[in-house]
Amino acid sequence: MSISDLFDSGFKERNQGHFASIVRVAIEDGDISHEEKAFLDKLAKRLEISDQDYKEILANPFKYPINPPHLYVQRLERLYDLSYMVYADHILGPKQKEILGRFALALGFTPGNVKYIVDKALSLLVLNVDSETFVYEMQHMNK
Repeated sequence: MSISDLFDSGFKERNQGHFASIVRVAIEDGDISHEEKAFLDKLAKRLEISDQDYKEILANPFKYPINPPHLYVQRLERLYDLSYMVYADHILGPKQKEILGRFALALGFTPGNVKYIVDKALSLLVLNVDSETFVYEMQHMNK
């Protein structure tokens, strides 16, 4: 049984919206690079986006509603997932900080602290922290 089988269609729609938001970030400079495409392929599998939905979202990501997380903790959880994927496989190579910064902005983090947030997120992953530790450390990074 897959994760999506445990939840209602709202789960699938949230995943599609989340994926579409990431696609929007990837195409904002006009093209999806080879590295970004590899990352999107992996993200689609993780979010259980079907091949058909994947093609539709790539063709028109703007037809899917944006559902940014409202709670700070939820933004941090999504940041952990994205950071982990960016860091774990090094798919994006030298562009990982730039792309992760764009994802952080799309999640609602402010431009003034995105560089710090990305650096902190990646440094926590170097330490191999789990998601709970990541969220805790990110919440308390300025204290």
